[in-house]
Amino acid sequence: MKFSHDTIIDVKGLVKNYGSFKAVSGVHFQVRKGEIFGLLGPNGAGKTTTLEMLVGLRKPDEGTAIIGSHDILRELSKVKEIIGVQLQSTSLFELLTVEEILKMYASFYPSHISISQLIEDVLLTEKSKSRIKGLSGGQKQRLAIALALVHDPHVIFLDEPTTGLDPQARRTLWDIVLQLKNKGKTIVLTTHYMDEAHNLCDRIAIMDQGELIALDAPSQLVKSLQSDSALEFRVIEQVDFIDFSSIDGVKKVGNQTDIHVLYTDHLQNTLTSLIQFAADNNLQIVDLQTRTATLEDVFIHMTGRRLREA
Repeated sequence: MKFSHDTIIDVKGLVKNYGSFKAVSGVHFQVRKGEIFGLLGPNGAGKTTTLEMLVGLRKPDEGTAIIGSHDILRELSKVKEIIGVQLQSTSLFELLTVEEILKMYASFYPSHISISQLIEDVLLTEKSKSRIKGLSGGQKQRLAIALALVHDPHVIFLDEPTTGLDPQARRTLWDIVLQLKNKGKTIVLTTHYMDEAHNLCDRIAIMDQGELIALDAPSQLVKSLQSDSALEFRVIEQVDFIDFSSIDGVKKVGNQTDIHVLYTDHLQNTLTSLIQFAADNNLQIVDLQTRTATLEDVFIHMTGRRLREA
């Protein structure tokens, strides 16, 4: 299997089925050395299952992947030597201290990095002697990342690391992830937060219903809409179909549930034309807002629904 000089992960046609349900349907992608690569999608999209196949927690029904120079099916033990994994849920020995559990994990490997430096890197110095049961949610997530880093892996897999955290704890974890990138680590990150993907990732693979539906840099994905701005609103009237595409400046129209989204490069003209269109067609517009186009809009355009919609 051939690689470009900067490829560290090469995924080839991974498939995972559970009975008739296709969790992952033949995804292909490559991850470059030193980048933060995002797997983005709603719950059930297949991103966690993809990650679990890559790290050896689930066996693919079809396909394979190369990490470093090792095949995940034939050389899993070699793969595990060069990867670190932080899962959504990590069971920890809660009566141990932060320092104790890191030293215990370090003993599992032939060599490891400095425990005191690792604790400092994940901002847990003040908690090094504290028992795990007393840590906050954000502190436990930072500890889980530290456990994944103890043997100095080349590739780090982070599965929704900020889910359930408050905004400040999320930002702290973002800083840690960016510091890892600055040290030359390759990071594969799953998330269903658009802002997280946009702020952290060099490239993003968007997954939906087990399939990879887009892959590019965040800015390029937004540019694919070919529009700078979005108008989002609802109409009170119950009608089967309203054609907003004739409104001045509208390049694309998006709809999900009862919300309409108009994409445009000429926000003021489109807004004026929308108000006139509503008056001419006896429509009452509510919840009107204008904004710059985002990754959320990319997802809505591709799937017809919001990323975090149930």
